[in-house]
Amino acid sequence: MKFEAILFDCDGVLVDSEPITNGVLRDMLADAGWAMTLADCMRFFVGKAVRDERATIEARTGQPLTEDWMQLFYERRNRELDARLQIIAGAHAAVAAAHSHTQQRIACASGADRFKVEMQLLKVGLMDFFDGRIFSGQEMPRSKPAPDVYLAAAQHLNAPPHQCLVIEDTPTGVTAGVAAGATVWAYCPLPEHGPALRQAGASQLFGQMAELGPLLLAV
Repeated sequence: MKFEAILFDCDGVLVDSEPITNGVLRDMLADAGWAMTLADCMRFFVGKAVRDERATIEARTGQPLTEDWMQLFYERRNRELDARLQIIAGAHAAVAAAHSHTQQRIACASGADRFKVEMQLLKVGLMDFFDGRIFSGQEMPRSKPAPDVYLAAAQHLNAPPHQCLVIEDTPTGVTAGVAAGATVWAYCPLPEHGPALRQAGASQLFGQMAELGPLLLAV
C-alpha cells in the first residue's frame, strides 16, 4: 500500500549521534561512580531517555540524578555533537524519497529533547524537510516505548496511524511505532541486531538508508 505519511526517528536513523552522545554519558557516569564501556553504555541507553533511567543511574552511582547534572550532560553532549555530528549515509536520499512518496507528509518523531533534534537536523541539512513537523517524546505524557510521539505526529499530519510508516533503529522505537498502530521498518546496519528488531515488531529490515527509496517504490 502507499503510505499516507512517513515518520522518522532521528538518532541512529538520520544522524550518527549515538556514539557521540553515549561517549559523553559514559564519561560522566564513570565520574559519578558507574564505570562501563562505550558498547555497554550504548547497549543500555540507546533508544531511551536518560531521565527515564533515573532509578538505575541512582542505584549504580549512589547519587541523585540532579537537574544540574542533567544540564551539564546536555551542554557537553551538544558541544560534542556540534563538533562531530555526521549524517547517516544515504539519509538525505531516503528522506527525499519519503517526501515525494507522501507528497510532503513526513515528520521527525524522536525520544530526544527538541533542542537536540532541531540542532542535529540543521547541522546535517535536513531541517527543510522537517521544519514545523518535529515531535519530541520529552514533550509528551510518555516517551518511547509508549506510542505518544508517533500518535502526535500522525495527528498533526492528519494521517490515520495504520496508514503511516515509521522508520526506526531500536527495539524501543519499533515498539513505540507498533503500539501506535503504524507499519514499522527498521534500519539495521548490523545484522546481529535484526532478531531483536523483528521481535519488537518490525516488518521490514534494511541495512542501508539508501535502500528506503527503492523499497517505497515497491509498495
